Amino acid sequence: MTRNEILSQLNKEQAAAAGKHDGPVLVLAGAGTGKTRVITFRIACMLADGIAPENILGLTFTNKAAREMRERLASLVAPECAEKVTLGTFHSFCIRILKKHIAKLGFATGFTIADDSDQQGIFKQALGECGCSYDGFPAAKAFAMIGAWKNRLYTPEAAVKAADSSFAATVAHVYEKYRDLLEMQNLIDFDDMLLLTWRLFAEHPEVLSEYRSRYHYLLVDEYQDTNGAQFELVRMIAGDKCNLCVVGDDDQSIYSWRGADVENILNFPDTFPGTMVVKLEQNYRSSSAILNAANTVIGTGVNRHAKKLWSAMGEGEKPKILLFDRDDMEADFVAQLIRARKAERPELNYRDFAVLYRSNQLSRQIEQTLMSAGIPYRLVGGQQFFQRREIKDAVAYLKLLTNPKDDQSLLRILAAPPRGIGPKAVSELKRRRAEEHIPMSVTLRSAEFRKSLTSKGAAELQKMLDAFDAAKKDFAAPGNVSGKIIRFLDAVGYSGGLQKIYRDHEDSIKRRDNVDEFISAVAQFEKKHGGEVTLDDYLESYSLMEENDRVQEESPDADAVTLTSIHAAKGLEYPVVIQIAMEKNIFPHERALEEGGYEEELRLFYVAITRAKQELYLTRARSRMVRGVVRPALPSPFLELLDKGAAEKKSPDEIVKPAGDDAVKKAFEEAIRLLMDPQ
Repeated sequence: MTRNEILSQLNKEQAAAAGKHDGPVLVLAGAGTGKTRVITFRIACMLADGIAPENILGLTFTNKAAREMRERLASLVAPECAEKVTLGTFHSFCIRILKKHIAKLGFATGFTIADDSDQQGIFKQALGECGCSYDGFPAAKAFAMIGAWKNRLYTPEAAVKAADSSFAATVAHVYEKYRDLLEMQNLIDFDDMLLLTWRLFAEHPEVLSEYRSRYHYLLVDEYQDTNGAQFELVRMIAGDKCNLCVVGDDDQSIYSWRGADVENILNFPDTFPGTMVVKLEQNYRSSSAILNAANTVIGTGVNRHAKKLWSAMGEGEKPKILLFDRDDMEADFVAQLIRARKAERPELNYRDFAVLYRSNQLSRQIEQTLMSAGIPYRLVGGQQFFQRREIKDAVAYLKLLTNPKDDQSLLRILAAPPRGIGPKAVSELKRRRAEEHIPMSVTLRSAEFRKSLTSKGAAELQKMLDAFDAAKKDFAAPGNVSGKIIRFLDAVGYSGGLQKIYRDHEDSIKRRDNVDEFISAVAQFEKKHGGEVTLDDYLESYSLMEENDRVQEESPDADAVTLTSIHAAKGLEYPVVIQIAMEKNIFPHERALEEGGYEEELRLFYVAITRAKQELYLTRARSRMVRGVVRPALPSPFLELLDKGAAEKKSPDEIVKPAGDDAVKKAFEEAIRLLMDPQ
């Protein structure tokens, strides 16, 4: 398509955002205003104007968003041209750079990525080596502080200098030890992907020059979610040309607890002089009544770019506010409402309903009620397939195969299955690692260590090491990764040893089925990427997986009601949304208010409202059970924002007739029939 043909498919504001390629552009894309459409059409317009696809870089926050952009782009331009455009998450882009250049920072090229459990294990060790008791130390707070430092591009040395309290000084030293332990095992964590890439650019200008000379045009999706490190990476790559387009919505900035800094989008025009600002305000998702409620709420915010959503989809129904005496009555109403609306609107399926809540623990009562009512539901945020113990064990074997220095993976697999290598032997491995700074895998192969084992333990260890040695040769050539994994897990004793780990026979069979499903996932990865992939390729993909990529018990397309936190619902939409527990200290959350987070809680409420396409119900109870105790509950102050006509208060009986009404009506009709026709 030509430039004009591409732009003719967009509204005026979208076309303005898609048509300007040079210089900085800020696209303020309100909820449901066609953000992804603008980005993909902008890239298509660039290609139509003769810009080489290899010179375009698009950065997103989720693999799902990157896939969707590429699929849409391939429908607008030649697929082979779309493939040449670099589209991916910040982390996947950084990993590509690190795989090529990380040796410049002192790492070996075969590094692996530490997952959550690896990080916690190494952090616990770092605390111990710094003389801090894990049980008596605010470990979660300290670990979050280290993550925040990394997001602000603080090395341990910088953190030591910046420490403004004795606690911060202690954590800074733990950070230094944590960093050293990661490096010793040739591991990096998620925050390191950004920090180390920044270090490469800052310490090795030739590396930065390489990427600046390749990427002349840069696009960033969901810019309101960027942290300090991501902002700096974007600024460095954009350089003096600054052909930078960022798309986002400050009104949907809800991830400060992950390090997101809303100031990045608020200050963009000042940071990049000459910025063209485009506001997308026409919403293609929701009715006008729902958007009026959203505008009313977010309009009370102080720190935001002014904008107002509107829709051409009709007025629709006002959001309904409902009050119940108890939380179990609220849950009963949710089930009744779903059944009633499905009966009244046959076009609705269960998947068209979503129940939202501020905190995950609020789902329990709703789950129990829907289960009792026989209503299928899908719980977002439950245990994911790849988080199961048996899958993490299998992956630990594979990670250790590619990175023998990975002590965390080694500790995980030594007793999976049991091999006669007990706590005493593990303590010896840890002691030698701490004193001699050598990987545990080296100690395992020493004759001195084997003497400390029983004859059975030594024989089992040798069998495991032989399997690793054979597998390294097997995996040397690309291709048939799934088949090689089957052979390796059998040879190393894991597949056949599940019965020893999980004594219950039925449980062990289920775990074995899960491992088989994991291997099927590897096979699907091979098929998708042409077959000639390596184990490293798969492990990289695995490490960068997000919640929306992982296999769940039930497909998201299954016909089931969605139960989800508001945070997890961002980016989704449903014809009917029920937001429960609109109560003081629950929403807005008490802890968020204590930390000065009212504005972000307000934005979170805005996100909840704008998930609804046609109907929105806001419910609260006068009392709610908290930690086994029934406590009185006051209304959320957010409800007061809707008192001026943006929503309407209703009795539950006005929305759903009591179950007894139909029975009385039917009995009355039957009595009349008998009177009229006694036969």
